This record gives sequence, structure tokens and C-alpha cells, in this order.
Amino acid sequence: MAIPEKSPRWDLESIFPGGSSSSEFAEFRSKIVSDIELVERQSSQLPRKLDSTTYQTWLEIFRLVQDVEMRLHQATSFAYCLASQDISDERARILVEENAVLHARLEQIKTDLEEMAVNVSHDDWDRFMAEPQLAGMAFFWNERRRNARLKMEPKLERLATELAVNGYHAWNRLYTKIAGDLRVEWIEDGKKSLVSIGQLANKMAAPQREIRQAAFEKFENAWRSIQDLVAIELNALAGFRLSLYKARKWDSPTFEAFLMARVKPETINAMWNAVASVREAMARYVEAKKRLVGIDSFRWYDQLAPIGTSEKKYAYPEAARFIVEHLGSFSPEMGEFSKMAIEKRWIEAEDRPGKVPGGFCTSFPLTKEARIFMTYSGNYNEMMTLAHELGHAYHSWVLRDRDYYARKYPMTLAETASTFNEMLVTDAALQSVTSSDDKLPLLDKKLQEHLQMFCNIRCRYLFETKFYEARKKGPLSIDNLNDLMVEAQREAYGEILADDGYHPLFWASKLHFSETSVPFYNFPYTFGHLFAGAIYRLAKNRGKQFASAYRDLLYDTGSMTCEDLAKKHLGADISSERFWTEAVENALEDVETFLRFTQA
Repeated sequence: MAIPEKSPRWDLESIFPGGSSSSEFAEFRSKIVSDIELVERQSSQLPRKLDSTTYQTWLEIFRLVQDVEMRLHQATSFAYCLASQDISDERARILVEENAVLHARLEQIKTDLEEMAVNVSHDDWDRFMAEPQLAGMAFFWNERRRNARLKMEPKLERLATELAVNGYHAWNRLYTKIAGDLRVEWIEDGKKSLVSIGQLANKMAAPQREIRQAAFEKFENAWRSIQDLVAIELNALAGFRLSLYKARKWDSPTFEAFLMARVKPETINAMWNAVASVREAMARYVEAKKRLVGIDSFRWYDQLAPIGTSEKKYAYPEAARFIVEHLGSFSPEMGEFSKMAIEKRWIEAEDRPGKVPGGFCTSFPLTKEARIFMTYSGNYNEMMTLAHELGHAYHSWVLRDRDYYARKYPMTLAETASTFNEMLVTDAALQSVTSSDDKLPLLDKKLQEHLQMFCNIRCRYLFETKFYEARKKGPLSIDNLNDLMVEAQREAYGEILADDGYHPLFWASKLHFSETSVPFYNFPYTFGHLFAGAIYRLAKNRGKQFASAYRDLLYDTGSMTCEDLAKKHLGADISSERFWTEAVENALEDVETFLRFTQA
């Protein structure tokens, strides 16, 4: 087996042959459904008291719930991959929705178990969780038991979970369908074609400004054509959340996000306080870049502009080999894993219409595999996306033999391995060239990432914070949403963007705002960027001997809070602003390096 010679389609047949019509998959799902029905019956009959007479029954239920959820994860990943690779696959879309219903039923079962767990004494509960068969899921269930005390009474939580399937989560599915169906006419080399919104977004990294501008204008017009639908969806989604939070007596709309992220509010506040100080340094970078690319103002569509009139292309096999080589130079295991994932065609990279926009990595916990989704056309950013998603896949690989519930790490830590990969591959690319003309474009790519994490992601957080506060008073109009978005971009970017250089419809075009599985799907990226940066600095200082320590850190991400993980593996207090200030200062060293090269 060898690395494919062109951007490949992934192999889903080895998981379940036959796609959305697979009889093997249908049989697999049927067994999940019957087992959920079994667990529903058994849990409803489960004695509510935990003692010597009920101990074994409780143990069997807890183990069975974990096993069923792991298999449902496998089924959901498969259906989601099918729906992502072909938006016209209606059967796949229905399977995604049907699996969402099954997830809701499982969530109701877990809510029942939470209720019973809350009523068990601390001593009895601790003894139960210390059982060898349950030890791997102890952190998960201790967390659930603790969080259950912060919610509504169980019967209301069960109702909310059930209603969310066809209400709350349906809005996200609707958005995905609408975005996937968007098509834009594009003319290139005299040929006219219809491109997806994801393919169009890639063109905003073109070296020619007229192409970036044309792509952005078509991008805005495409979203403007459906802005009323997205505004309805976003308002409804937020209204559901706010009503639920009010019933739970949660004052802040970020409460659930921080709870799910296993992070303290003071940690995120400390991070944003440190990040707020970077605008001046990033403005210096942008001013230097404007001179290099010959523009007098910086607009939204200039953020991914490469330096130079033509950007080096990286054919898929070239990019794959480069990534494998340099990941392997730090950790042979990481290199071998990435080579295996590429050769076994775990990656969907073909550039074709009909795919949903964006990229992702999803795990298949039962078979201990992963699949990566992206659209690869050969630019440097896409090589970084490949490295990024392989980091996610490696993270899952490290955890593959742990209990399923010990593999469920939060979004804050989910970006650790992916960002670490990007940093390692970027530095390798910098070291592989010698002239300033070659180094500047790569340094620029690093700074583009900083600009994204410190300004773009921060503007998303600011927008959502302002949006949810305003939404408490009622739905917002399209003009209101546009104004809030520009206000957030102005605060995050400062003078970096020109007065006419904002992206008012970013609230519509960015799918993260419509994500329902993770609320406030923004701050984890900046967290991961800076946290991974701190880890990467240790890796550079310690070299290859740090690889095992890095692996140990990833191994614990599913069974510790962010603060405890950092304390154990880095000896750091991440609730302190000092940690984040140092991480930001380390990142800003790239600005000074870039400026020295531009002056030279």
C-alpha cells in the first residue's frame, strides 16, 4: 500500500459496504435499536437503591449503556460521513436524523441514571465507581452526577432532551442542508462552472486580489440570498437555549459551554484578557504585509492572501509525505500513524462539487479508526488542514484502548493535538527553505493563524456574547445581526480592517454559530492554539524525549479538567493570566521575526 498519487476519496466500504443502502449497516443499527429498548426496560426496572442486592444489576446497566453509546457513535460517524460527501444522499441525511433520535433516547437513560446516582451516598457511590469494570468511566459519571444537581428535575430534563431532537438540533441540520445546497457560478480560465460554497471559500486564499474580492462578493451575495432563513434559524436556536437556561436557573449563556469544556470561567476570562493586548502587534504585522502585497487597505478577504504573485502548490502526495516525515521526526509513532491513515485512505480530499463545506475528523471507536473530511486543491492552507485533522485522528488513536467514556475529551482540549501538528509542520516548512523570499510566505502563514485565533475567533466570541444578551429581549432582525457582527469585528480587529472591510454576514456564513452539539463553539480554538503553543515550546526545548510526555498528556484529556491536566502535565496554573500572557508573548515572537525579514 502507498500514498495515493492524487487527492483521494476515503474508504467507507471497509466500515460498512454499500453506503447509505448498506444491509450490513442496517443490521448494525437494528441491533443498536433493540439494545436501547433493552436498556430502557432494564433501567426503568432498576432498583433505585444501590446495595449488595442490586450492585451487580447496576454494574451491568452502566457497562451496557457505555457499550451501546460507543456503537451508536460508530453508526453516527458513518452516516455523517455519507451525508458530508454527497449532499444529495437523502437516505444518509435521514440516517443522521434517526441517529439523533437514538442519541436522545440514550441521553434520557443517562438522565435516569444520574437521578439515581444523585440519591446514592457519597461513600456508596465512590465504592461503586472504584469497581474495576467501572473505573475507566468514573470521571465521566462523577461529572454527570455533579452536573445533575445544576439542572432541572429529571423528568423535565428528559422532556427537554426529547424535544431538542426535532427542535433544537433540527435547526442545525437545516442549516447544514441549506449551506450544502448553495451553489455559485464561477468563471475560471474562460470556463463557467457551479461551485459549492466550500470551493468558493478556498478561492479567498488566491494570490490575485481581484479573485479574492470577486469570490468574497459572490460569497456574500450567496449568503445574502438566504440570510432571512439563517436569521430565523439562529434566532430560534438561541431562543431554545435561553429558555432552557432560564429553567435551569443558569444566569450566563456561557455556563453550559464552560461546563462542557471542563474549564473554569476565570480561565477563559484570563485568556481573553491576555489576547486583548495583541491588536497593536497584529496591526504592525498587517501594515508590513500590506506593503509587501501592494494594497493600501486590509479587508476581510485579504486575511488569507499569500505573499507573492503565485503561491507554491503542494500536490497531495507531496504534502502527505512532508507531513509524515516531519511528524515522525518528533515522534516515530505520530509519523507511522499518519502514514497508515493516509495509505488506508482514511481521508476524503477530492476537490469536487456536492460535498458540504469545511473539514472535520470523526472517530470510529468500535473499529478504532478515524476518517478525515476536507477538500484538497493544493495550496499551503490545505496542507495545514491535512496536518491539523491528522492531529485529531492521532488524538483518538492514543485513546483507542481506553474505556469509551474516558475517550470523550472536551472541545477545549480537542484542538491540542491538531494545533500541535500544525505548528510542527509549519516550522519544518520554514526550516526547509533558506532565502527570505521563501521564508516570508511561510512566516505569513503562521501569522495568519495568529490573526485568526486572536482576532477572528475573538470576534465570534464577542458577537455571540452580545447576541445572546440582546436575544433575551426577543428575536433580532438581519440588520441587528449585521450591526452586532460589525461591532464585534471592530472591537476584535481594531484598526486592522478598513472601514469598508468587514464581513457583516459572518453570522450566517460561519457554521459554528449554528452548531448545537457544542454551544459557543469558538473560544476552544483560541484556547487550543495557546495551550498547544505552550506544549510545543516544551517540545522544542526538550526534543524527542518529550514525545512520550506529550502522548501521556493526550491520554488523560478524556478524564481530567483542563486545569487539572495542565497542573499534572505542565506544572501550570492556567486560571492565571500569567500563563496566557506568556503564551501570547511566545506567539508574538513570530511578528518580530516577520518584521525583521520584511525590513531586510
